Amino acid sequence: MSEPSEERDRSTALPILGALGVVVIVLIAFGIWTLTRGDGLTDELRVARAAVGQNDALQRGSYPDFRTYTCAAEQGVESEVLARQQRSTTTKGARYVDDVTGVAINGERATATVTYHFERSPDDKITSPMVFAREGGDWKVCSPGPS
Repeated sequence: MSEPSEERDRSTALPILGALGVVVIVLIAFGIWTLTRGDGLTDELRVARAAVGQNDALQRGSYPDFRTYTCAAEQGVESEVLARQQRSTTTKGARYVDDVTGVAINGERATATVTYHFERSPDDKITSPMVFAREGGDWKVCSPGPS
């Protein structure tokens, strides 16, 4: 008599195990999709991120972060970069990026117009044509901004 009961229990568990298997497959597929889709940023947004990131690093006095967003040819010597930034901050206040426009990408190079203002003269907008390069897969600033 116990045999039919055991068969019924197994046949009742099969749909649940099947559904569990489908859920596991869906979760694995979602995980793979999430890992391979990237961050969704266009190259234009990556160029803008480099301009903002470099400026932020300078305002914080973080030379390692400055190097992250600056092409190798423009990294300079740490003490000189930070001293120049300190003089600028003392004279004009902090520098802010207001906008990055006109991004034009040509292979591994790009240009854009970056609009800045300084803390002590927030209404005086400075537009600066900037050059960027893709190094190590990331966009980097290759022009000195206003100081």
